[in-house]
Amino acid sequence: MKAAYIERTGPPEVIQYGELPTPTPTGSQVLVQVGAVSVNPIDTYIRSGMVPMPIPKPYIVGCDLAGTVVEVGPEAKQFRPGDRVWGSNQGLLGRQGTFAEYACVEEQWLYPTPTGVSDQTAAAIALVGITAYLGLFHHARIQPGEVLFVHGGSGGVGSCVVQMAKLAGATVITTAGSPEKAEICRQLGADRIIQYKSENVDEALRQFAPQGVDVWWETLREPNLERIVGHLRLGGRVVLMAGREARSVLPIGPFYVKDCSIHGFAMFNASADVQRQAAQQINQWLSEGKLQARIDRLMKLKDTAQAHRLQEENTLGKTGVLAGKIVLEP
Repeated sequence: MKAAYIERTGPPEVIQYGELPTPTPTGSQVLVQVGAVSVNPIDTYIRSGMVPMPIPKPYIVGCDLAGTVVEVGPEAKQFRPGDRVWGSNQGLLGRQGTFAEYACVEEQWLYPTPTGVSDQTAAAIALVGITAYLGLFHHARIQPGEVLFVHGGSGGVGSCVVQMAKLAGATVITTAGSPEKAEICRQLGADRIIQYKSENVDEALRQFAPQGVDVWWETLREPNLERIVGHLRLGGRVVLMAGREARSVLPIGPFYVKDCSIHGFAMFNASADVQRQAAQQINQWLSEGKLQARIDRLMKLKDTAQAHRLQEENTLGKTGVLAGKIVLEP
């Protein structure tokens, strides 16, 4: 089978595209013929060695996938050949990745793809959708009528946060770096879009939400907790899912007298059962047409190195070149 893989960590150029043996499912594994995959920042961090993790060699890159079951292991009970499935949490913690024509996945990490939902959509929503759901509902416990702020509402995670917060009945404030991205946020349902290149974000927040925000979802790599806490109202919650190298100062006094809380989490630490609960709700929203994936561009699997470069330019280089996910097809 064709696969995008590495023999050692390093820059995007270490990614090879070539033949590897097609895996055979054992135990409760399922062999999926991959229809689409998508790129996440964590993929580039593992490939570069920025986030050290045990990886098999050769290591196929990638967390997300969607496709069709072609074979099941002797202990697999949930799926059978012909079933369409999607999933995430691969390429992590020693597991093999997904950027290949076929992938062997433990069935606990796979979910049925709803009728009418494409492999591209399912792959694009996988990690970012589960991340947004866990942050909003398991950690922040967002409630109807609350106010949420999230940076970058047109991005992969940000677009899911905007949509899910609206589905929860919240008022949503987000930022955008261009009129085009602002229009995307508007289509996703955001109530106030702050164009941070031409508007003062802090002033706009104070004007639109003078009593503060209930949930602040932080996506910046260098969070400013003093600024964030200043915008929180009584009982405000901060969701942190970015800033691995950040060492922000916490204003303890204002933080505790407002009864605030900070929730840091990594999606891949959640159990299979917890992630399945998220996937079930995502599937329902997808089936009802209430949730959409933000796909910036479609590429071919052979162009994985180029896709990783684009993702790094966007995430580490802060170029804003992407408005959503890069999806690749074999």
